Amino acid sequence: MKLLLALLLAFQTPKILIHPSITKSRQETTAIIILDKPHTDQEIQQLLQPYKDVKLRRVYREALDGFSVQGSVETLAKLKSSQKQIINVSPVIQYQAETEESVEIIGGKEVRSLFDKKNQRLTGRGVTVGVIDTGVDYTHPDLKRNFAGGRDLVDNDRDPMETLAIGKATIHGTHVAGIIAANGKIKGVAPEAKIVAYRALGPGGGGTTEQVLAAIDQAIKDKVDIVNLSLGNDINGPDLPISLALNRAVDRGIVAVAASGNSGPSVWSVGSPGTASKAISVGASTPTLETPHLIIEGSREQFQIEPMEGSAAWALDRSVDMADGGIGRPDELKHVDGKIALIKRGTLTFSEKAENAQKAGAKAVLIYNNMSGGRFMGNLDSQLTIPVGALAKGDGVILQREIKKQSTLARVLVSEERDQLADFSSRGPVTGTWEIKPDIVAPGVAINSTIPGGYLSLQGTSMAAPHVAGACALIKQAHPDWTPEQIKAALMNTAKPLAKSNVMNRIASNSRQTQLEPNIYRTFEQGAGRIQVDEAIKATTLVSPSSIRFGKFTEGNDVHKADLHVENTSTSKQRYSFDTPHQVDGLHWRLPLSFTLEPKQTKDITVELTVDPQVFKGKIHDGYLQLQAGAATIRIPYLYVLEEPNYPRVMGFDFMDGDKPGQYRYEVYLPGGAEEFGIALFNPEDYRFIGFLDTITNVKKGLIQKDIPDGQLPRDGSYLVKVFAKKAGKEDFIERMIVIEKKQD
Repeated sequence: MKLLLALLLAFQTPKILIHPSITKSRQETTAIIILDKPHTDQEIQQLLQPYKDVKLRRVYREALDGFSVQGSVETLAKLKSSQKQIINVSPVIQYQAETEESVEIIGGKEVRSLFDKKNQRLTGRGVTVGVIDTGVDYTHPDLKRNFAGGRDLVDNDRDPMETLAIGKATIHGTHVAGIIAANGKIKGVAPEAKIVAYRALGPGGGGTTEQVLAAIDQAIKDKVDIVNLSLGNDINGPDLPISLALNRAVDRGIVAVAASGNSGPSVWSVGSPGTASKAISVGASTPTLETPHLIIEGSREQFQIEPMEGSAAWALDRSVDMADGGIGRPDELKHVDGKIALIKRGTLTFSEKAENAQKAGAKAVLIYNNMSGGRFMGNLDSQLTIPVGALAKGDGVILQREIKKQSTLARVLVSEERDQLADFSSRGPVTGTWEIKPDIVAPGVAINSTIPGGYLSLQGTSMAAPHVAGACALIKQAHPDWTPEQIKAALMNTAKPLAKSNVMNRIASNSRQTQLEPNIYRTFEQGAGRIQVDEAIKATTLVSPSSIRFGKFTEGNDVHKADLHVENTSTSKQRYSFDTPHQVDGLHWRLPLSFTLEPKQTKDITVELTVDPQVFKGKIHDGYLQLQAGAATIRIPYLYVLEEPNYPRVMGFDFMDGDKPGQYRYEVYLPGGAEEFGIALFNPEDYRFIGFLDTITNVKKGLIQKDIPDGQLPRDGSYLVKVFAKKAGKEDFIERMIVIEKKQD
């Protein structure tokens, strides 16, 4: 009866839930101070001299004009308000480390048959790529010839070796380096490029803003040609220090490549540094994959399985019974022998769940999500001999219900798919600026590459980004005089927009004829599309910027303009003309008339979009402008926004078991950020305030995802929670019921 009462109260809430104000923390914190111009060490010391409890940590000369400090929240606030030369004070936050066939898909095989002016094969020779990651195993036989030194920004020495300590060992940076430039048993995209390793993420694959900024700073000093960051967080904002530092690196002539993140398929999920405006932000597509679907006997419904890397292929040759495996503890797997074990995500790692099920005799393992959204990406720590896959939360709940009702026979149907957008790949757009991110996509699923001691197949946008970094090395070798902007334009201008399926939708064109157009992904999901490096190297026209953001409608501003720079890079005259976009009520395009460019000639043009908000019915409009450039077609993604949510708002709160015992996790999305954010706990029977599950001040806009250790949790039971965000005197909130049950093995 008490549980029923709690559930009813969660939705009816006849009384306002009152929580105390958040007490401003007096604990010390670490922050990045961004200055308006370069300062000498003496000037920085003078600036900090009045603040005795502030400790200077690092000074940045290249990536930013600024430094990092440690001090109390109150003192840092005074420092910011009293010093005009300080542009911003940004808290230090955590960043996490996010094959042959994939190289072939992006055109790498064709590139190796191309020759440059010196009649040498295009392999990345003479190009240096900085890998900012967990370090690199430079003794690996496939990498030792490419290794060109580096720095460890965690231990502050010159040895950027991967962490090898048992329990905290890392493999991520070595895997990334192999995709770029492995030259042995496995061939990377640019097998003769040089790798400079910057270890910015330490044991377990975690690191801070300070360390990543120091690595970018060092990469600029070392004058690398390209820098790859297969790391990130879930904060969707264009102005975080690392995003600004990558923009600075591009200004210094370095091509910056960053993973968009693994928080898809929701929009708004792209994270920093994938939000950096001038960097190439990379999402993940699939190479040729055999995609398994689970079918329950007697039902037509199919449940798509996301195979986990490190498990066997889904090749079950007959129908198999299913069994509920709880969360994967050994005592919950007593009835899975010879069956498919259905296991809920949380508490244990994926590998622990799968290994326990395999020991119990399971034929296969399906792990379903414990949070809202789609399927999730997973990598196992070691190779298993049974198939393991991930399911969406809703699919898992349906299957669990079927198992409880009756004996459930299931079979697996495998279909071949290629060039699909990976579910986990983070989508844009960027909050505030409405910029299209990611810029492009590249293979990021089932990517085999180097790790310390061998090879392993992994997936993630962390694997997609180094495909692009390697592609940039090939382009740089072919066109050593091209700027980062030109290299980015070449990749985006020649990318292939990906379609969700082979279904074709009929649309009406301006000529009143009917044409067929593929059901392509939105621009803010895939950017310009999947890279084609062979086409990028041969590009005869470059258009920059390579995507257009018309911004958001404001009163009195119904005409939106975008300036484009068109360059004929070929040796012959070329004619240019825009295709007329299909008609949308309330939108009117004004495009340049046809024009001709001589070899190496450039032209600046302007496109205009006029909006009638009384007629236009959509909130967001996006698509591709098509420019006919000689014999080629260049597609330029664009985005226009009529309406956006009122800020601040609290969205998408979820509370679930963590992946380790004794740990819970929550996630919530704040599209506008907040001056104060908190999760207040209440007794569901009398609305008595119990305490805060968590509080944060001065939160950046974007997704918050945080693990709460056992020691910070209240006693077991059901709680009514108020998740709130305050900004500019306004408080928005949502209310939910959560259940805390601190299970122990």
